[in-house]
This record gives sequence, structure tokens and C-alpha cells, in this order.
Amino acid sequence: MNNKLPKKPSLNYEIIESIIPQNAKILDIGCGDGELLERLKTNKNTQGQGIEIEQDLVISCIEKGLSVIQDNVDLGLSQFQDKVYDYVILNRTLQSTHKTEFVIEEMLRVGKKCIVSFPNFAYWRVRFYLFFNGKMPISEKLPYEWYNTPNIHLLTIKDFFNFAESHNFSIEKSIYLNKSNVKKGLKYDILANLFAEEVIFVISKN
Repeated sequence: MNNKLPKKPSLNYEIIESIIPQNAKILDIGCGDGELLERLKTNKNTQGQGIEIEQDLVISCIEKGLSVIQDNVDLGLSQFQDKVYDYVILNRTLQSTHKTEFVIEEMLRVGKKCIVSFPNFAYWRVRFYLFFNGKMPISEKLPYEWYNTPNIHLLTIKDFFNFAESHNFSIEKSIYLNKSNVKKGLKYDILANLFAEEVIFVISKN
């Protein structure tokens, strides 16, 4: 899966790294140029593998000595057995998947736990932009025009909590990010839905 957004901020990586235990076996879907995979390998001694759709990014990963498959996650993860990974990561890629339900289902099948992150479309600056400008917002997290954006599913924190409930999987951790702070929680938080620019979830199958 193509890494659709600009280079992920270091805070995003730091939080994901803090979640992953030492020596874990991981799969990074939409791994881009492999920066997160390389970081986890170096700092957490993980056994990592990536999936990436763009050939130039796959080559970049291989040049770093990383194990990466060129594939489209929308086609599934049939090459992997059930629960073969400790963690499956979908970092800021959910909104660009076409078969979102299928992708999450497959992640939960092959991973004991999964990490999912995405920009929160209910963030107050996005709401204000829409209200005062009357058009789709453009920002660091949402840098495209409406007609050329690869982000086909713009969702909110509340949307994902509802999605988890209707699709019978558990949210084990919720980490809400903006430029000034990080907040953690388990239950849906209306203030986080308003003030978090990005969210990182840890999920597992019920």
C-alpha cells in the first residue's frame, strides 16, 4: 500500500515504538521507504517485514536491507498464516485503502494485535476551515485538493469507535495527538475527537 501522506512526524514513530515490545515480530503495511521498519529493527530488535505498492519505495527498503513485499493490501494477506505476527501496523494508511473492512479483518487475522493510525477529520481546525471557507481543508495531514486526494475515506475518532463496535473488535489503547500534547484513553472522548489532530489505536480481535 502506498504511503499516501507526507513523511510521518517523529512523535508518531516514537509512540509506535513505545508500543512495540522488544524482539516482536511485526508487519508494516504501507511501509513507504521503510523508515519505521528500520527504526524498530534498530531500537527494538524486531523481526520486521513490510508491504508496499510503489516500486521505487520497495527498492528504497531493499537498499536499507529490509524485507519488503511489493503488493496491494486491498487484495488481502492470504500469504500469511493466522496470528503469525505479534503486531501488524497500518500507519496513516487506513484512509487510502479501498476495501477498508477487509483490510482490518485481514490484519486482525494475521496479527495478535494491530496498530492503526489516521488523521482525525473532526479536528477543530478542519471544522473551522470547512465552516469559514466552505471548501475541503488543506493542511499538513490533509495536503491534497479534493479532486486529486488519495485519501478516499476521511474519518473521525468517533467513526472508528463505532466501526470497532459494529465489527466486533476491541480497542485496547487510544492515543490522541496534536502539536502540543499527547493524551491516552480507552473509551470514546468527545474532547479528543475535537482537539486531536491524529489518533493511534491498538486493536485486537474479540
